[in-house]
Amino acid sequence: MNKVIILLGPTGVGKTEASILLAKALGTEIISADSMQIYRGMDIGTAKPLKQQREEVKHHMIDIIEPSDSYSVGSYIKDVTPIIENLLKQDKIPLVVGGTGLYIKAMTRGIFSGPSADRKLREELLSLEDREEGFLYNYLNELDPIAAGRIMPADTRRIIRAIEVCLKTRQGISELQQEATKPLPYGFIKIGLKRDRKELYRIIEARVDAMIEQGLIEEVKKILNKNPDRTPMQAIGYKEIAMHIRRDISLDETVSLIKKSTRRYAKRQFTWFNREEDIRWIDITGIYDSHKVFRSIQKVLNDILKSP
Repeated sequence: MNKVIILLGPTGVGKTEASILLAKALGTEIISADSMQIYRGMDIGTAKPLKQQREEVKHHMIDIIEPSDSYSVGSYIKDVTPIIENLLKQDKIPLVVGGTGLYIKAMTRGIFSGPSADRKLREELLSLEDREEGFLYNYLNELDPIAAGRIMPADTRRIIRAIEVCLKTRQGISELQQEATKPLPYGFIKIGLKRDRKELYRIIEARVDAMIEQGLIEEVKKILNKNPDRTPMQAIGYKEIAMHIRRDISLDETVSLIKKSTRRYAKRQFTWFNREEDIRWIDITGIYDSHKVFRSIQKVLNDILKSP
């Protein structure tokens, strides 16, 4: 079975620099598995690889759509599959790099994407919830009690999606998920990077400060002028800066909130990846030299490739 390498880990752990060194050593290209780096113009806040880095190694699935465009995990799988196939035809081992667990799960274990989003229907459902709190969860429980049992009552976004699927397909999302979930047909090698939690949080906080210095506020202003209400503006960093621009909170409060949200996101990533199978974890606590991180990855990868 054709091999595909996935280098994963929480935000800020040190994947980008190490992945470029790994891609060079393998003579391959990088496929991003980051749900925010797909958007053009969202560069600083998503910590995209620098232009120079992308010139050194070709990157796929970065800057592919505008923030005004809709995009789903199903779209990602549809777009990423021919890229993987093309690299394999060139005898290159595809290198997937990122921290969006849903994208990685969709590739390795399969996932149900369902019908496309219906914005009008979603607005109608939200208006019903506004009139009567808890209405949507109770409605989903009538339509698909199995799905309702898997979703927290406060998770309005997932509840609306489940109702949307039920209404548009006339089947429960739980039933469709069971029928439609199929992984991509590759031998995935999953290598994860991790650090001591306190160390990772220090790195995250320093990176947020650097993003502000690099011009994150101006970046958000440009996007707000074009796409004030689209999903990308809910991304960590962008949402908080948008609040600051609207004068809801001070800059100091904004930075503090971004750091807190990013720490929480990293924690959620750890939780997600801990549920994944067959990840070879590498603890790089105390290692800040990307070449040393790369050599650790290379050693583990060589051991995996040599094993029967």
